[in-house]
Amino acid sequence: MAPPPRPPDGGERPRRHRAAPMPPAAPETRHPEGDPPPRRRRAAEPPEPPDGPGSRRGRDSGGGKRSRVLAWISIALTVVLVGLSLGGYTLYRSLLGNLRTQDVSGGLNANRPVNTTGALNVLLVGSDTRAGNNKRYGQHMENEGERTDTIILLHVSPNRDKATLISFPRDSMVQIPACKHARTKAAIPPRLDMINSAFNEGGMACTINTIEANTNIRIDHYIKVDFTGFKNIVDALGGIQICVPHAVSDKKAKLELRAGKQIVRGEAALAYVRARYALGDGGDISRIKRQQIFLSQVVKKATSGDTLTNPGKLISLITAAAQSVVMDPQLDVDTLVQIAQSARSLTASGVKFVTVPWEAYPSDKNRVQWKQPDAGRLFESLRNDIEVTPTAKPSAAASASGPAKPSIKPAQVKVQVLNGTSTPGRAKDVAEALAAQGFDVVTVGDARNADGTDRPQTQVLYPKKAADGADYAAPLAAKLVSKVTPADGKVKPGSVVPFTPSATAVPTAQANADGATAADGPVIQLVIGADFKGVKVPVTIPDSARVVDSKTDVCST
Repeated sequence: MAPPPRPPDGGERPRRHRAAPMPPAAPETRHPEGDPPPRRRRAAEPPEPPDGPGSRRGRDSGGGKRSRVLAWISIALTVVLVGLSLGGYTLYRSLLGNLRTQDVSGGLNANRPVNTTGALNVLLVGSDTRAGNNKRYGQHMENEGERTDTIILLHVSPNRDKATLISFPRDSMVQIPACKHARTKAAIPPRLDMINSAFNEGGMACTINTIEANTNIRIDHYIKVDFTGFKNIVDALGGIQICVPHAVSDKKAKLELRAGKQIVRGEAALAYVRARYALGDGGDISRIKRQQIFLSQVVKKATSGDTLTNPGKLISLITAAAQSVVMDPQLDVDTLVQIAQSARSLTASGVKFVTVPWEAYPSDKNRVQWKQPDAGRLFESLRNDIEVTPTAKPSAAASASGPAKPSIKPAQVKVQVLNGTSTPGRAKDVAEALAAQGFDVVTVGDARNADGTDRPQTQVLYPKKAADGADYAAPLAAKLVSKVTPADGKVKPGSVVPFTPSATAVPTAQANADGATAADGPVIQLVIGADFKGVKVPVTIPDSARVVDSKTDVCST
């Protein structure tokens, strides 16, 4: 886990990406004729809301673009996967044949995290480019490059039955590694800055490097989404249901809504997700929640029977999505098909939208920082996501020899965790992770080689005389990220102390199911070696994170 950001020695660096902000005339994206509004609208900007973490103030000229691209990101990926999962390979290959790709691998860091769990991590970034078909949203900005206020990490579980979308507030202060400027190729030194500056200045490669450096999560693919296609996608779905607590008349956003639930389409949908002053508290965090609820309704409708059984609607959705994205070359049609077919069990109920836990940034009330340890624990659970597999059925031979043995639960396994490396505190950290999943960790200690060097390999050992030792060792080995085969034997530790789990390591009710205890089982040794990759943990979302899912009331915005 990357350490919390620290201010650079020379003080806070000037925020160069703020020097050329997107003009606040964001309503241009909904102008009936597609003509950009005059620049003089800048002077008519309404007063800014009070200062506070997450609010956007005068700098939020990109409020509209965050709202627009946030929706396109998840909509585009969802409809592509939904369509492909139906098996219409030939038809959808034709529709997706013109997907645009961009190879940024040459700009990625050499020492990247490794994904060993089988989960899929896709970085979703919104772009406000005005090139190509997006020229009508502001031709005067055609040559100004790309910016983003929307960065989302899509994590699909190893079983492809759950998806978690992590939104990173654009003003999150993080350590940005050394990058090259996306257009000039000039070197940009490492620095502490807002997370969106990684894309604004260094492009997609710098953004991937930044996310990986601060979360230690491997980015498998990326998808970049621009303006084109949003209205067509919403209209192809027949509109999306929203709910507002009071009637809205926002001339700036060109938004007129009655109070209560209603369906919005194209232009109104754009205005709703970008509205800032007439809805919420005027800040970025409340607007993110509103947008996430909107997206949860999109996912629900895109995966509904009405959509899946309507070929015309599906074709319209996939066509609009395909015209709106740029992907890495490895995320080709064949890969999309494979992902979609493996994700047939993913439904709207398995999709969660989460805002990374945050708090005010002490040095600047207009910025936020990720709240620790909550953010770090969230990232750790994503890194070590467990693939839940069905319990194997007893074989015919086993059935013939007698009744099958009951499965051994974590609470029945006594564990001694020994640190075979020179990394201090590692045994206790691992013991905490195991205790949180219900294992009865009795002691921790040191077990480096006699000459003080690290043990090269991690071991799971059970007593030779324990008849069921292998059975008790198996649940422990299954929780390790790296594959470790249990063996009989014992390591003599250098020192051992009793272990008492902290309050945060209290096991879940599931871990202690059936009131199982470890009173009669053997002590299993976990010897941590230099190759140790960690403990698999279920994806857990801290209480401080803001969560939206299919059960979230549409009127809770």
